[in-house]
Amino acid sequence: MTRSADGRVPGAPSEAARPLLLQGQEYLFRSPPKCLDFQEQVHRLGMVDEGDGNPQPCVLVLARAADMEMNELSIALAERGIRMARIDADRCVDLPLSVYTDQPLVELDRWLLRPLLVWRRHFELSAVPVEPGTLAGAYAVDQWASVANWLSSRSDWAHVNPSRFSTHLDRLTQLSDASSFGLRVPRTAVTTRPGRTRPGGGSCIVKTAGRHLLEPRPGVQHGLFPRPLETSRASDAPEPAPVIVQEYVPSETELRVFVVGEQCIAYQVDKLDPAQLWVDPDAVRVTRTTIPTSLSDKLLALARHWRVQVAAFDLLVTAGGDHVFLEINVNCDWRWFEHRADDNSVSTAVHDWVALRFKELLGAGRGR
Repeated sequence: MTRSADGRVPGAPSEAARPLLLQGQEYLFRSPPKCLDFQEQVHRLGMVDEGDGNPQPCVLVLARAADMEMNELSIALAERGIRMARIDADRCVDLPLSVYTDQPLVELDRWLLRPLLVWRRHFELSAVPVEPGTLAGAYAVDQWASVANWLSSRSDWAHVNPSRFSTHLDRLTQLSDASSFGLRVPRTAVTTRPGRTRPGGGSCIVKTAGRHLLEPRPGVQHGLFPRPLETSRASDAPEPAPVIVQEYVPSETELRVFVVGEQCIAYQVDKLDPAQLWVDPDAVRVTRTTIPTSLSDKLLALARHWRVQVAAFDLLVTAGGDHVFLEINVNCDWRWFEHRADDNSVSTAVHDWVALRFKELLGAGRGR
C-alpha cells in the first residue's frame, strides 16, 4: 500500500475530515484472549473434587478473558468455597456449552452447573473472534447476541444489575433520570452539527453517544474519549453519526463513586483534561474520600431505579461545592482506582456482596 510523505494513504480522508471523536485519539488497547481465571484453570487440571455428579451451584459470569475484576472475583469466591464459571466473548467460539430450557442448568465443558447468580460484564459482541464481514462471522455474532441476552435476563436465576440496562444504559437516559432525582446535569444537545451547537453558549465538550471503546477487530480496542469543542470550529460539516455536546462546567475536582449494594465508596480524581485517565494515567491522582449523605442518598436511589447493584458514578465538584452528574458506568472497573489510591475497599465490598447474595440464594432453596 503506497503512502504519501506525511504517512497518509492516498485517497484516505484527512484528519480534519475524519469524525470529530476519531481525531487525535491515540488510545489503543490489545485485549489478549488468554485465560487467567483461577477456578477455570484448577478445574481443567483436575486439581479439585468434582463432587457427586449432581449439578453444582455456581456464579456464572459472561465477560472476556482480560476482565481482571472477574479474575480476582474467581479467587475470592474460591476462598469462600463458591464455584464460579465463565463464558468469555473472546473465547466463546467452539465452546462446549449446553443450556437447558426446562431446568436452570448449564453444561459447560464437562461440568454440569446450576447458576444461582449471573453477571454480564464486558461481554461485547465485537470481541467474538470471527472474521468481520463474512457470512459465518455474522452468523456466529447473531447467535451469541441472542443467547447472551437470554442468559442475562433469564428469570429462573438471579442477576447482578438485572435490567434491560445491564449491558448499556445510554447516557441520554442517564441524564434525564439523574435530573429527575434532583442531581444537577450539564446542558446537553445531541447533534450531527457540533460546529453550530453550543448548549449554554460557551465552551463545550464533545462526547460519544455510545461506548467509550470501539472494537472494530476482536481484541483491539480504540478509545473515544471526551474532548473540548474547538471554539474556532464553526463549520457545518456533518458528523456521520450524532454526538453529545455538553456545556463545559468548571470544576475543582471529579468524583468516582462506586455503588455496591447499599454502599457508596468514593474516590477523588484529579486530572488536567477529560481523557487523561486513559492517555496519561500516571499523571492522574486518586484519593479515597467521603461524600455527603444527601449525595449518596440520590445515587443509591438512582441505582435502585436502574436496578443496578454494582456500578460507578462520575461527577464533577464545582468551586461552590455543587455535584454535577456526568454518567454511570455499569460495566465499571475498580482495580485501577484502588491501585492509584492504595485501597481495596471496592474489591472487598464486591466480593462480600456476591458471596452473600449467592449464600442467600442457596439458603432459599434455589440451589437444589
